[in-house]
Amino acid sequence: MITYWHNPRCSKSRAGLALLQERGAEVQIRLYLQDPPSLEEIKQVQSALGVSAISMMRSSDARFKELGLSKDSSEAKLQTAMAADPALIERPIAISGSRAAIGRPTEAIEALL
Repeated sequence: MITYWHNPRCSKSRAGLALLQERGAEVQIRLYLQDPPSLEEIKQVQSALGVSAISMMRSSDARFKELGLSKDSSEAKLQTAMAADPALIERPIAISGSRAAIGRPTEAIEALL
């Protein structure tokens, strides 16, 4: 089972979901903007991705700058910001057990299949 943090308005997110469905993967869709992940979930997914918090954020998003965040912000501050404002989370993210992948490029999620 792959949990898929999905934003249907995003073309990359739609493309990633289509790829998973074409490959016959069992997918549980989580509309993370309506059902935001907790701070603990964000930390778990970050660990599964094996990246820094900034690497799983939309740092070029206007909201990122509005909140006074930067690439030099602490991990805790960035994680807390994602929990408070899930639109800051890079999309899509596919999670399978203890592994995860950001679907940029879309083919990156194939590693979970």
